[in-house]
Amino acid sequence: MAEIASLQEAVQTLIADHESVALEGFTHLIPQGAGHEIIRQGKKDLTLIRLTPDLIYDQLIGMGLVKKLIFSWGGNPGVGSLHRFRDAVEHQWPRELELEEHTHAGLANRYVAGASGLPFMVMKGYQGTDLLKNTKNAAVIDCPFTGEKVAAVAAINPDTTIIHAQQADRKGNVQLWGITGIQKEAAFSAKKVIVTVEEVVDKIEPRPNAVFLPSFTIDAVCKVPGGTYPSYALDYTKRDNQFYKKWDSISRDRNTFMNWMERHVLQTKNTEEFLRSLEGVVT
Repeated sequence: MAEIASLQEAVQTLIADHESVALEGFTHLIPQGAGHEIIRQGKKDLTLIRLTPDLIYDQLIGMGLVKKLIFSWGGNPGVGSLHRFRDAVEHQWPRELELEEHTHAGLANRYVAGASGLPFMVMKGYQGTDLLKNTKNAAVIDCPFTGEKVAAVAAINPDTTIIHAQQADRKGNVQLWGITGIQKEAAFSAKKVIVTVEEVVDKIEPRPNAVFLPSFTIDAVCKVPGGTYPSYALDYTKRDNQFYKKWDSISRDRNTFMNWMERHVLQTKNTEEFLRSLEGVVT
């Protein structure tokens, strides 16, 4: 059952060095604040999982906390490359980074298999690509009914999945809405689940097409208003498009990146202080 906890406590007790962690969210509801807390606590040798690694993964990689990345696309949305990610791949700075790349459908189906308690999921795809040569977690098999060759992807079960949502109630039930990606499957496939939320309410009012996660599937719910910045949470916060552009110049240079992380992440105690540190800052 979910406990209402501080983000600091949840990260400290539920994430250990050398574990696999998925921070999922698509376009919005990206758990940036939770990623910053992982950085503050200096969790080491992590295997990160995410369909679309963006700025928070760039920061985690640039701080040297990541040994392996399992992903299906990586970039600064609408801007270009993730420069700390590229530096790690091209120059092994600040450390060598192992990669396991999939298609979006492939990694999504790995979550689905994990959430379903199945060893693998069958799908079309992968054939004719080099991905089959570069991952042991995708293979071609013969359909037992038709003999057709299809792709199979192994289940993935993160040690911890972290997502952000709009609301939780005081019992730890969670509701998120708007553009949702693979958060539900990522949560159901994980051994432990942390959910950061914009607010805790007395009663959740059901919304059309919303994703509802019952308390028994979650370990910790943490109130972190603004915890998606510079992403957004529909009906609560807005996306800061200018920050994504600024990040391109901040992250290009190693020293500029490290100075920014020191000032705005390591020297702040939580998301509230982080957001305050950015007020009036140009870069």
